[in-house]
Amino acid sequence: MAERSTAAVDVADTSGEQPLTAQAGQATNDGAEAESVTGTDKDTARTGDQRAAVSDTKPPELHSGHKLARRYRLEECVTRLDGFSSWRAVDEKLRRAVGVHILPADHPRARPVLSAARSAALLGDPRFVQVLDAVEENDLVYVVHEWLPDATELTAVLANGPLEPHDAYQLVSQVSQAMAAAHREGLSHLRLNPSSVLRTESGQYRIRGLAVMAALRGITSEHPQRTDTEAIGALLYAALTQRWPYESDAYGLSGLPKDVGMIPPDQVRAGVHRGLSELAMRALVNDGATASRQEPACTTPEELAKAVTAIPRIRPPETSFTSPPPYQRTGYQQGTYGQPPTRAGGASARTAPVPTPPPPLQSRTGRALKWCVSGLLIAALGLGSWQLADTLLQNEGQDNQENAQPESGTQQKKPAPKPIAIDDVTEFSPLSSSPVAGRHDPPSNAVDGDPGTAWITGEFKGWANFGNLPPRKDGSGLVVDLGSVKEVSSVEVSMYRPGHTAEVLAADPSASSPTTLGAFPQRLSKLEKSGNTLSVKLDKPIKTRYVLVHITELPSEDSGGGYRGGISEIKVSG
Repeated sequence: MAERSTAAVDVADTSGEQPLTAQAGQATNDGAEAESVTGTDKDTARTGDQRAAVSDTKPPELHSGHKLARRYRLEECVTRLDGFSSWRAVDEKLRRAVGVHILPADHPRARPVLSAARSAALLGDPRFVQVLDAVEENDLVYVVHEWLPDATELTAVLANGPLEPHDAYQLVSQVSQAMAAAHREGLSHLRLNPSSVLRTESGQYRIRGLAVMAALRGITSEHPQRTDTEAIGALLYAALTQRWPYESDAYGLSGLPKDVGMIPPDQVRAGVHRGLSELAMRALVNDGATASRQEPACTTPEELAKAVTAIPRIRPPETSFTSPPPYQRTGYQQGTYGQPPTRAGGASARTAPVPTPPPPLQSRTGRALKWCVSGLLIAALGLGSWQLADTLLQNEGQDNQENAQPESGTQQKKPAPKPIAIDDVTEFSPLSSSPVAGRHDPPSNAVDGDPGTAWITGEFKGWANFGNLPPRKDGSGLVVDLGSVKEVSSVEVSMYRPGHTAEVLAADPSASSPTTLGAFPQRLSKLEKSGNTLSVKLDKPIKTRYVLVHITELPSEDSGGGYRGGISEIKVSG
């Protein structure tokens, strides 16, 4: 059984609530913490949220090894309370770890959970942990979602100390933009806290439990945008100070001192960035905080995202290099090694003089040996010079004879490569999801002989690898059809802009209309970052009909934080 990842399994918060069972101390990997439905949720009471009551519904009796839909094999139960259970499972069809929430079909929250999961799945934003499946089957309702073992909870990150200003800026920027996009589609979180935010190894932040977590806990709000905005402000406050911005301790963080009110982060901890401190207070002003300046409160994630962009750019910290310690001479190098100690216990203050050795080879035998060695060296140099001169003269004579003879037909120049006409060109989309969404640039622009036209992808916000979604896991690009099997010796590709990570592949001669990456086994170039052009010249021609210009990562836009690329021209020669 694989180890449980701390980045994918949430823990119960410390907001004063106690779990119902011993297992309720753990939580699911979308942030559905174990909490008592009869207790008092301080976050809920603070924002005016309401939690629906739960009848005495027992969770379904399942066990490790049980399969859902003959596909999802349950591995480990991480939460069992309130009539539902959450599991770490394995998708045997795609061979990957997933998380599963399971409720009885007659559970009072089954319908809201199913509806919330399906709505969240339609969003398809890579900044959220994706809902993969939501099914009602055999008197059960279960929701399948991503499992991210290589990410770390913000709770664990803050346990090591507050974030640097640049990291805190990235946190509030990415989370506010993601929640603004969710609210535009009518979705809210209502349980946004350090346990529901993950940081990946690349520094990106992912939000889990969108809509689903509130449905599992039966939480609603009359002002969902204000609730999520205040939650983002609390996240920023905790990231700057390593303190929870309320009197109660929560999520492994100490609360503020009692009876002092909500004080700005720069008054809690020295060295806090002034602009980020004021931004946190503007988001928390919904709960009675007072900003240090007369700035309007941020009541929606959209307003908060705009306020973040108005802050001057915060540069990442420079890498510091520690200078090595000064060199110290040892006792042996100072000549004190092996000397008798003085009465004080140290080495003798005076060092015995070391006698100077006599010059080498000053005797009669030594002088004779030097003359013999010198004579041998002179003889060897002379012999080597004579052999070198003889070899050069022989080679010069052979060259003169070859120049005097007429050119024979045995040595012919390698013919120059001839351009191969391209019969057709198509977009490479392994899972039928086009990366050119929202544009009308056909693939034929890349083979029309005009470098001014190009096939251009859409813009992907925050992700160079086409959004990091399953439809784009094999990348994209263009497939060139030569009409029939031809001998290919070179490929010249003009890119839309420099900075693509790309390679050139070829299909088997017997292949017919290949559509998957495995159908191109012949590698013509390495997968590496290219400049304005991608040039391939083969020592030995290969036979193929289809050539794939495969792109895995796109270059960044000049502004906006997006990624876009494309291909201007493709030429194939044989």
